[in-house]
Amino acid sequence: MTTSAGATLARLADLTGGRLEKPSGGTPEGATVVGSAAIGAADVPAGGMFMAVPGTRHHGAEFAGQSAGSSVLTDEAGLRILTDAGYPGTVLVVDDCRRWLGPVAAEIHGHPTRGMTVIGVTGTSGKTTTTYMMEHALLAESAADPAVGGVGLIGTTGTRINGTPVPTSLTTPEAPTLQALFARMRDEGVTRVVMEISSHALVLGRVRGVDVDVAGFTNLSQDHLDFHPTMEDYFQAKAQLFTEAQDPGRSPAVPVVCVDDSWGRRLADELTAAGRTVTTVASDPDTDGAPATWQVREVTVDVDGTQQVTVDHDGTSTTFALSLPGDFNVANAVLALATLTAAGRVTATTDVAAAADRYAAQLGDVRVPGRMQSVTGSGVRPDYLALVDYAHKPGAVAAVLHTLVGQRDRSGHGGRIGIVLGAGGNRDHEKRPLMGKQAAALADLVIVTDDNPRDEDPAQIRAAVLAGAESAAGSAEVREVGDRRTAIRDLVAWARRGDILVVAGKGHEKGQIIGDTVVDFDDVAELAAAIDDTGDTGDTGDTGGTGDNRAESDRQETEA
Repeated sequence: MTTSAGATLARLADLTGGRLEKPSGGTPEGATVVGSAAIGAADVPAGGMFMAVPGTRHHGAEFAGQSAGSSVLTDEAGLRILTDAGYPGTVLVVDDCRRWLGPVAAEIHGHPTRGMTVIGVTGTSGKTTTTYMMEHALLAESAADPAVGGVGLIGTTGTRINGTPVPTSLTTPEAPTLQALFARMRDEGVTRVVMEISSHALVLGRVRGVDVDVAGFTNLSQDHLDFHPTMEDYFQAKAQLFTEAQDPGRSPAVPVVCVDDSWGRRLADELTAAGRTVTTVASDPDTDGAPATWQVREVTVDVDGTQQVTVDHDGTSTTFALSLPGDFNVANAVLALATLTAAGRVTATTDVAAAADRYAAQLGDVRVPGRMQSVTGSGVRPDYLALVDYAHKPGAVAAVLHTLVGQRDRSGHGGRIGIVLGAGGNRDHEKRPLMGKQAAALADLVIVTDDNPRDEDPAQIRAAVLAGAESAAGSAEVREVGDRRTAIRDLVAWARRGDILVVAGKGHEKGQIIGDTVVDFDDVAELAAAIDDTGDTGDTGDTGGTGDNRAESDRQETEA
């Protein structure tokens, strides 16, 4: 495996415009080579750099004594702390720690993304599904032609290198971890990386230093107003991915924007007004006005739920099968294809139309954990449709239910729709009643239960969701069942032939956070067990597994 050469402290001072100090006295050691960096003091190996950033309660410099590194990056406040402590190493003092974490880490690791094609996807909903689709298509391309190189994926469900999971936390890891991860990918032959980029990552500078070649925008709906003071602030955070070069001195990402909602149309209009060339995507065949660059012309649904999609683009059309149900998954799929095609242009692929057809052919068997995931028991498939979905925002809940209403109506079975949902603790309070209202407006049965209550009173969280549900104009039956396992079993007991059931909120996660404890809990496994206990026997479904995954569970709803 190739290793990075590192960078001298003097070079890092030149890069940042910072200065080198020796708090304990003497001459700063500018010739010292830094080979690694970390934001956690205990994670810094000998010879590495501790990146001591200010926090809400403590300054990272207070923990420098826990680092085995020989240097620290920090700000003026951090320098004062280190001076008082008599820190013996060399300190790189910068004007803004967050601003420089990424570029410094990228320099240390030899700017790995400059030799890759990096595709970023942002938006409130659909990031995981869209990136999964792209990874799936790119892996198939690599299998057919190993010379094109390997594929990396970074996102909510974790990180993979050529399909093999790599332990990480957060949708978008902190900048030093992210750059080390890119370096590992580079050293393992990865040439294309698809990554989710959250608004948190953009605001906190985690992707600074990443040379993003192409960026896709899915949509924007209310979420994370505990982090963003307003929807406008949330939008502006997302827009940074398209308006600013994340790697200083490089070009901004080529924009591919889904214009199905008003935020996407605004982003496309603003970029166009600024002189940028924007690829637009529209999933509604009946869109008013001028068609998008990639315009869905027709969608039909097969008996088994497979969607056949025809999309016009680049003076031609592509028809493909999509295994995932839902109008929003049509939008995700077309965004994936348009973004991959744009990336092909960036890398001078000779026949992008042929590439689009080749990528589209891979979408018929895409399965995304916890995203409209069909669940059966270990026996006969039930005579109703049971799904698990990660929807934990008002817009996502509405999108899922609108999709299921449409699927029910097209099937002609006239079945009912039932949903189990809750809201996470220590997160955006305003969305809780909105989630309940959206659910009750569209479903026939709404069971309000616990999600990840964390250290909030679960009953109060449920009360907020219930208040929204009870205010809806629909005629749904609304129940409160605090225990999530019991709620899922009640939903299954309610089902009859032709119904559609969805367990929403936790998706792929394998744990439930109650207080400061993570208990094993897997919606897919619980739903499968409930179906089994109804007495059905027969074909085996994809039921997933169980097990504690603190990092995965704890990042639910933390980033968008």
